[in-house]
Amino acid sequence: MWFLAFFAHRHLDFRIAEVESLVKLCGVEGQLQWKKPEGDHEHSPFYYFDLPSEEVAKKVAGRSILLKGLYEVWGSGHTVEEVEAGIRAYPEERKAPFLGEDVSFKVVVDGFGKAFTMEEQLQKMERFAFIPWKGPVRMKDPDVRFWIIDSLGGYDPLGLPPLQDRIIFFGREIGASERGVLGKYDLKKRRYIGPTSMDAEISFLMANQGLARPGSLVFDPFCGTGSCLIPAAHFGALTLGADIDIRVVKYGKRGHTIWSNFEQYGLTAPVAILRADNHQQPWRNDIRETFHAIVCDPPYGVRAGGRKSGGKKLLSGKAEPYVLTEQQKDGHIPSTAPYTLAECLHDLLDLAARTLVIGGRLVFFVPCSVPDYDPKQLPTHPILRLVANSEQLLTRKFSRRLLTMQKTGPYTDELAAAAAETSREFRERHVEIVEQSRNEEIKALLCSSKRGEEDGNEVEVANGDDGEDGDVPVTEGGVRDELRTYRAKWC
Repeated sequence: MWFLAFFAHRHLDFRIAEVESLVKLCGVEGQLQWKKPEGDHEHSPFYYFDLPSEEVAKKVAGRSILLKGLYEVWGSGHTVEEVEAGIRAYPEERKAPFLGEDVSFKVVVDGFGKAFTMEEQLQKMERFAFIPWKGPVRMKDPDVRFWIIDSLGGYDPLGLPPLQDRIIFFGREIGASERGVLGKYDLKKRRYIGPTSMDAEISFLMANQGLARPGSLVFDPFCGTGSCLIPAAHFGALTLGADIDIRVVKYGKRGHTIWSNFEQYGLTAPVAILRADNHQQPWRNDIRETFHAIVCDPPYGVRAGGRKSGGKKLLSGKAEPYVLTEQQKDGHIPSTAPYTLAECLHDLLDLAARTLVIGGRLVFFVPCSVPDYDPKQLPTHPILRLVANSEQLLTRKFSRRLLTMQKTGPYTDELAAAAAETSREFRERHVEIVEQSRNEEIKALLCSSKRGEEDGNEVEVANGDDGEDGDVPVTEGGVRDELRTYRAKWC
């Protein structure tokens, strides 16, 4: 059966992927069939999906974050007259069960591109008075809800001229989304958050991509304040988290910790929250096929850089490993060193390949350059198949992509060796891309600074992330010499 999907105009690239995941969660195998209304385009809030039954459609709509609802369309067109003709032509055997005397109903008017006043809504309802409703009107908890959806056209979010004429739908509601849950989990109301806490809407989308459900075990190796685990727990999954920062895991802030967030929402507490390093995982080598999903937001240096255990001196051999005494253990914060994105993704994919059950999913974000994006740049693994790739634009130049991978077979040492080679190639490509991007940024910054100095303006130069990872070094007495060196090379 074909159902009309009415989407909220949010995260446009995530919509199809979420519905595909929820259909799979309902036990429906095979490729999801979908289409856009005739003449419509990619930014349309309207899609048609072919689903096996109303029961599946109702479950998908009730779980979705981006859907407003799914509907059985009785009539559609560019004018009310066209919609009326469609309704009259719709099979009577499909309409009759919902127009009887013992069936209460309610008519809802909604639109895209405009909010209708109550007077306008009543006028639109009157245009459909020809429908032979016999049952009572009930505004609260009716047996059936009918929707009049009037789109004014012009879906492009960049404010470009309209690309679609007006279209009107009349249909019966099959299932409605509970987007209101996002208000409950809004970060502004959460007890314990940090600078990298994931937005509630995105984290719920990630949980849907990970197929979080009762009886599943979801792991986040970079859990921070638990923002990716909370939606999984909301959907009934057991959760397990880890983070390298002992201050986040154990001490929290202002008397609140990760556990406080789960307590706030009345959710089942995590199985455990570990102080662990993704580069040196705490799991035994024989641990296999344990997690049903790994859902995380790896550190890639935008809000917080990645860290791994050891410290610079230990990793460089300038200091020997040490053992803490019992008195030193209380309050000790282990030393850490920078953890590159390439290392992080290799470790993450290896962890997923080893510990996910077959069919389990890895859901994670990776940063991308919008102008230079190439799917070949994305990390890969021999037994992790990419099933969804959704882009979230951050600026004109940069975005991040939510990748969903599914484990397709058992983990072996041979596959691990092949994955290490693939990771090496990815690391080399990534370093090249980062270096190229950084050089362009440095060139633009320094050449503009040079022009500013020539104009007699004061120039302010700042570095980021404590001057690490190749940023322009800024030290007292050495700024001018460094600027001249970079300008001679790039300007």
